[in-house]
Formats: sequence, structure tokens, C-alpha cells
Amino acid sequence: MKLPKYDIYKYDPKRMMAIPAVLFGIALVIVGITFALTGMPVTPGIDFAGGTAVTIHTDDTKDEIVAFYAGYDLKSIDEGIGSGGYYLKFGPMSNEDMMKFNDYTLSKYPEASIDQIGANFGATLQSQALWAILFAFIGMAVVVFLAFRKVIPAVTVVSAGIADITITAAVMNLFGIELSLATTAALLMLIGYSVDSNILLTTKVLKRQGKLEEKMEGAFRTGIIMTTTTLAAIVAMFIVAFIGQVPTLYSIAAVLIIGLISDIIFTWGFNAGVLRMYLSGSEKPQAMSKQSKKDNAGAKQ
Repeated sequence: MKLPKYDIYKYDPKRMMAIPAVLFGIALVIVGITFALTGMPVTPGIDFAGGTAVTIHTDDTKDEIVAFYAGYDLKSIDEGIGSGGYYLKFGPMSNEDMMKFNDYTLSKYPEASIDQIGANFGATLQSQALWAILFAFIGMAVVVFLAFRKVIPAVTVVSAGIADITITAAVMNLFGIELSLATTAALLMLIGYSVDSNILLTTKVLKRQGKLEEKMEGAFRTGIIMTTTTLAAIVAMFIVAFIGQVPTLYSIAAVLIIGLISDIIFTWGFNAGVLRMYLSGSEKPQAMSKQSKKDNAGAKQ
């Protein structure tokens, strides 16, 4: 099976950049609306908003469980396939209500696992998570600028990373994937993944000799193999986590899948388009300089 040929001259650079730019604009709107409603760019889960998580194994149906907890603020209920397991999320409760809730739950499901996170502790985790992502971006930007020492390519790589995270956050909001400690870790991993492929493309194009078409095609071949092999492994993890009802792995895998697909669009659409325009602009003065040197040499003769 052959990889599709990456023809950089098939589309105008501005057209290559248009679709990623539109997607980024839509993502900004979605993230902005979510931030206005929740105070976070992604809807916070119980890790950040506070609440109670309950894991039970029972033969009861989902409707029976919902009816049993009719007097409580049940936010969501996830079901594992064939395992008889359920993962329930409840809103924040007072200490008194929490004690009653524990007794009520254990009276019917004695083997239930109950975890509670207070609202104040969740707010602290919110702040720490945002600082972690901010410092990750700053560190990534410093490394990229030191590596290339050219403003436009470096800014493009950093911008692609920001866009990748923004689009992933927007899709998380659309599909109801909440921001938790697990998904925060996945977003931090995405910063590395997105920069990886963009650095590969930028390095091959700027620092290697040869025709631009050949350099980009070689970078595409290597980059797409890297990304698709990673995607294959993560999709397998996603399926296993979904079947086995492992919410943490399921959330991590879902976020990484969204981010890697977004990374493909931005690396080989937006970043490649910017590099084409950048190199076209820098090659013209060089060509004119070479021509003027030839003319001067001819005049001296």
C-alpha cells in the first residue's frame, strides 16, 4: 500500500491555509462561549468543579439506577459493554448530604467505589492545570525559537500547537468530554505531538538541500507514518477502554485522537502553506542577487 502523494503545487498556499484558519476561528468561538458559561475553556469535570464519582457493578438497568438516585444531582452515567459496570457522576454535596449519600448507596450497592472532590480543592486543581499548560507552551516556544532562530517559521510552529489545542478543546466541548486531570495530561501530551510533526516539516524544508517539492514530500512521508502509527495505537486503547469501561483511559484516548487529526490538518495544510509563501518570498531576493552578480561580472568582462 502506497502513501498518497503530497503535491504542494496542487493548491495555492492561501487555499491550503484557509480551511485550518476557518476551523481555528470556529474553535475559538466555541471555546469562548464555554469560557463565558463555565469560567474554563473546556467544561470542567468533577476533578475541577467538585463532585462525587461512584463506580458500581450490578445487573440493574440504567433506568433503574437513575430512578434509585432520583433525589440526587446525577450528572451522567456511563456504562461498560458486557461488564455490568456503571460510572456515575454527581454534583457537589455538603458533608452532611455526602454522609447520607454514602449510606444510601452502600445500602443497595455494598461494593460500590465512592470518590469525592470538594469544590475548593477542585478550584485549586483548576489553577494548577492552567499554569501547567501555560508553562508547557512557554517552554515549547523557547525551544522552537532557539532551534530555528527565524521568526516566521518559529511563530508558525508555535501557532500550530496553539491551534491544535484550541480545536481539541472545542471538539471536547461538542462531544461532552469534560476537562479532568486525565484529559489535562492528554492536552499536555498533544503539545509535544503537534510540535513534533511541525518541527519535522520545518527542519526538512529549511535546513536540507534540494527542491522544495521533494523536501516536503519526504517530510510528509515520514510525518504521516509517525502520526498514523500513533493513531493506530491510541484507537486500540480507545476501543479497549470503551469496552472495559475505563473512563480515564477512554478520555485520554479520545482527546489524543481528536488532537492528532487536528495536527495533520494544521501541519500539512496551514504550516506547509506558510512555509511555501515564506520560501517563495525569500528565494526571489536570492535569485535577483545572483542575477545581479552575473550581470556585474559580464559588464566587467
